[in-house]
Amino acid sequence: MIIDNKAKNFLSLATLFMATAIMLGAFGAHGLKKILEPEMLKIFHTGVEYQFYNTFGLFFATLIYILKKESKKIKVSLYLIVIGTLIFSVSLYLLTILNMPVLGAITPIGGTLQIIAYLLLCFGILKD
Repeated sequence: MIIDNKAKNFLSLATLFMATAIMLGAFGAHGLKKILEPEMLKIFHTGVEYQFYNTFGLFFATLIYILKKESKKIKVSLYLIVIGTLIFSVSLYLLTILNMPVLGAITPIGGTLQIIAYLLLCFGILKD
């Protein structure tokens, strides 16, 4: 099976997301535990958790894309997973580390993009 450059890029991005999720999880557990209040640490870990979930989703969505390259819905879902994950998780990381609660206002945008991504992926699987 030949994997095109788009699939290679998304798979590579998923591996980077996974590596950074592991690093950030360790950083939160060891480096931030003494610095952040428990509630802020919990928020940081929520960002890490969702980065993990969506990294697995990106891996699987990319494999589905490899099988159904013609589907525009699946292609768009890949981009939305990436953008949604970055907005959601990074906003939580920055919110806690920089103590900027205003960043919490953009977190739901990332979550909404993630939801749309997986619904679009579903439609792409069923309809295309």
